[in-house]
Amino acid sequence: MPGQLTALQAAYPTKRLEIFFQDEAHFGQQGTLTRVWAPSGSRPTAVRQTKYEYLYVLAAACPATGQAEALLTPSLNIETVNVFLREFAATIAPGVQAVLIWDGAGYHTSPRLVVPANVSLIQLPPYSPELNPIENLWHYLRSHYWSNRAYADYAELETAAMHAWQQVCHNSPTIRTVCQAKHLECALIT
Repeated sequence: MPGQLTALQAAYPTKRLEIFFQDEAHFGQQGTLTRVWAPSGSRPTAVRQTKYEYLYVLAAACPATGQAEALLTPSLNIETVNVFLREFAATIAPGVQAVLIWDGAGYHTSPRLVVPANVSLIQLPPYSPELNPIENLWHYLRSHYWSNRAYADYAELETAAMHAWQQVCHNSPTIRTVCQAKHLECALIT
């Protein structure tokens, strides 16, 4: 990865590189159970649904700046990823080349992928989600906002996802903290 970043800096000498990590999360009615505080000896109940509506959250986060961008969608395919890339590219400041680090999912390697000019892609090694700090964001959202809840339908899922995103991801210090990855800092120094 350091060699790829050096090559990108050489390819864009007049631009500042900003490193973003990207991933997708599946969020739905089957939900997540998490621990809760309760009086000793009690057995708190937890909500568990068996319905099957869900949505996807595509997101990119920059641990250095705390910028995070997302797209909520009912389906995940190459067209959706292209919409996400186009919308993401529109948020990048002038003079910046965004480096998007993501996994090797099929829609990330498709020949139909349309990569905007101000976005460069780096693929993580196979089977290495622990190298992607945005996984921490999914864990944080699930444990703090998306767990122990029931959702009547897609509209409620979407409302809950947007609320969580606004509370967490519009807060740059939270993104910097949740998505920081000490093990990657030496590789990301450009």
